[in-house]
Amino acid sequence: MPKYPGQYQNITKRYKGVMKALEGLGKATKAAGPLNKRTSELIQLAAAAAIRAEGSVHSHARRALEAGAKPAEIQHALIVLTSTIGFPTVSAALSWVDDVLAKEGRK
Repeated sequence: MPKYPGQYQNITKRYKGVMKALEGLGKATKAAGPLNKRTSELIQLAAAAAIRAEGSVHSHARRALEAGAKPAEIQHALIVLTSTIGFPTVSAALSWVDDVLAKEGRK
């Protein structure tokens, strides 16, 4: 299991109930429909890229790999965003995914 960022750990310590509810919400939303875990993680990866959330991009890239996504699928999920969120944002997200792929030995 990856080490969570310090800020995430601090929030979790201070607001245990909130974080537990947030975790439950995440599980409930994934269980609410027909999308599989791989697809759900790719969607969340794209959303994280759109808001330039580096930590979330790292997290959802790892989770997508764990759910069976291939590196090329993860990269493609970002490239298709180019006309929607712009090349600089996509380029940043791809560099964050590269961080994860390198750590996983999959680059």
